[in-house]
Amino acid sequence: MRIQRGSAEAQLRPTRSNKLMNKKIVPDNFIVPRSLETDRMRLRFLSVNDVIKDYDAVMSSLNYLQRTQPFGPEHKWPTKELTLEQDLIDLGWHQKEFQKKSSFAYTVMSLDEKICLGCLYIYPSEKSMYDVMVMMWVRESEALSGLDDHLFETVKKWFVEKWPFGKVAYPGREITWEAWHKINNHI
Repeated sequence: MRIQRGSAEAQLRPTRSNKLMNKKIVPDNFIVPRSLETDRMRLRFLSVNDVIKDYDAVMSSLNYLQRTQPFGPEHKWPTKELTLEQDLIDLGWHQKEFQKKSSFAYTVMSLDEKICLGCLYIYPSEKSMYDVMVMMWVRESEALSGLDDHLFETVKKWFVEKWPFGKVAYPGREITWEAWHKINNHI
């Protein structure tokens, strides 16, 4: 989920409260994992240097993403009007939030680093029952190959083994979006 601030298309993208945007979600002394690799993909820190490959993944999967939550029906992201410059701004915000430890964005890359296969987002949860919410997507061409399921199972295991969260929410996967929206916010 992209968070765009201060631009004309800001109303098209999901937003989080300002209170959560600046709050660290891991302890200061926690060393945030920079990457994770399997036999099918490499998950690593998303930066502005990934803009060309990220933009290609997003735009080549535009219709697919627009049909899925949280991107599609409610938020209508991405749009065909998304520019490379706007994507660069998004990646810059993700990179800064990663540095501040207020959220984490990872790119899902092919092992040879030639193709962005998708993205993973770790955000503080507004729901009192959870520490963080995790969302991910893969490009449409990878959805049928089983990469989405592989990514999800890999990430769930990674969170148990490497991250300091007790309660991780996977809206749209382990809890329906309808149920997720019904949970009371704690802020």
